[in-house]
Amino acid sequence: MNNNTPFTQSISLKDLGIENAKIHYQLSANELHDMTIASGQGIETSTGALAVNTGEYTGRSPLDRFIVKDSITENQVWWGKVNIPFEPTAFEALYKKVTSYLSNKEIFVRDSYVCADPNYRLNVRVVTETPWTNLFCYNMFLRPEQEELEEFTPEWTLLCVPSFMADPATDGTRQSNFAILDFTRKVVLIGGTGYTGEVKKGIFSALNFILPVDKNALPMHCSANVGDKEDTAIFFGLSGTGKTTLSADPQRKLIGDDEHGWTNENTVFNFEGGCYAKVINLSEENEPDIFRAIKKGAVLENVIFKQGTNEVDFDDVSITPNTRVSYPIYHIDNIQPGSIGKNPKNIFFLTADSFGILPPISRLTPGQAAYHFISGYTAKVAGTEAGVTEPQPNFSACFGAPFMPLHPTRYAEMLSKKIQEADVKVWLINTGWTGGAYGTGSRMKLKYTRAMITAALNGELDAVDYRNHVVFGIAIPQNCPNVPSEILNPRNTWEDKDLYDQKAIELGQKFKANFAKFEEFANAEIMAGAPNA
Repeated sequence: MNNNTPFTQSISLKDLGIENAKIHYQLSANELHDMTIASGQGIETSTGALAVNTGEYTGRSPLDRFIVKDSITENQVWWGKVNIPFEPTAFEALYKKVTSYLSNKEIFVRDSYVCADPNYRLNVRVVTETPWTNLFCYNMFLRPEQEELEEFTPEWTLLCVPSFMADPATDGTRQSNFAILDFTRKVVLIGGTGYTGEVKKGIFSALNFILPVDKNALPMHCSANVGDKEDTAIFFGLSGTGKTTLSADPQRKLIGDDEHGWTNENTVFNFEGGCYAKVINLSEENEPDIFRAIKKGAVLENVIFKQGTNEVDFDDVSITPNTRVSYPIYHIDNIQPGSIGKNPKNIFFLTADSFGILPPISRLTPGQAAYHFISGYTAKVAGTEAGVTEPQPNFSACFGAPFMPLHPTRYAEMLSKKIQEADVKVWLINTGWTGGAYGTGSRMKLKYTRAMITAALNGELDAVDYRNHVVFGIAIPQNCPNVPSEILNPRNTWEDKDLYDQKAIELGQKFKANFAKFEEFANAEIMAGAPNA
């Protein structure tokens, strides 16, 4: 289903404080595509996709994301550098400025919803300043049928106004851009940035509060797919670790590529209606599903064309290494009907270890699983966040700290309980470096990572010999189908074994130093999962 049928109903936004605006409501993907090109805001590529430039911001700006501190959030949110409080009165004043700014303008409105499971569905009304941001929302959120729109009642509202610049001196923001969540008003307010990831992550952050607090369901920053035996696999990992790539498996049906909920009924459902993938160094050979999804209806961000053509050069990072594409999930051929899976059997924690220390695959005990989930270790990839110009080791609790309003242990406890109840196997996968650290070693070959995950899914690693890593204690399989045995133990890939041992201890110490802030909340089983450094 592509849902491109024009919808002609007119609506009013007076209840939002927006008056006399020229409203384009529920335009089709094709109409939004054409309007973007006609207005000079985008270019059609050789594959029919739309290419746009998001302006100054080509990644998220974490220090400019706020949550209104009120009676709902005051005693629930884990306040700090991730969840920065914003005064209700300041939000009220800023909201009025934004809605006044949108009055009398041409704007685009889309009614959609998130959460594929009907029991957890949340209706969202999106108001955008540009047609291509609205097309992004068409791609990324779930698309109601026309008969559903006739009785549609929005529960949350998202306003995205890139050209509105806040005044920090009077508006309470840090600088001119902002992304603010208000759980009382049920509003996400975004301004000063055209980066569409703020739209997606705004709604994701809201669900990360609503589902565990109100619905007793676990929200997860993960991708998921399902096999022929209805066995669901879950892939956790931050940007650049391979969630989108590895979940797009031709032998398995894709549930979704980034955001899911895990219910008490032991089902896993997609939050979204599309995919938002990195396209740096994209090739049809390595990532055929994503490559072929970039066609009419897809929105490419901050890419460069090959000289004299409208063919995208996916290797060009002139604007940013964080080049992106959004597309509706039906652009992928092999998808799970209804975007819901059941019977989770394997969980994969993905990390791009820039130090080259962690094994390419290892099995985790329940305690180790909780420890690594809370730690959320990877390498922060250049361009994913403003101000990051080169890879850095990074710990992000629950593999998504910037989007988690609650304390990480609340999510970890829910996950640990579900793992044990469903008897799920948990694996740590290093898609990062082997044979040395970043700059010396090389990135793990994608074909080997795929082979290791396939072997785990097929149960081919259940009966092999394992040896525990000296520092991290995680169990390393000694052989794996279609993977050279010598790369399974990372120490074997380093020329200087003593240097490896030294760096392994140093990384283990980094884990423990990071985890110190969680220790008072962690039980003995979780603490037993810590490195021996």
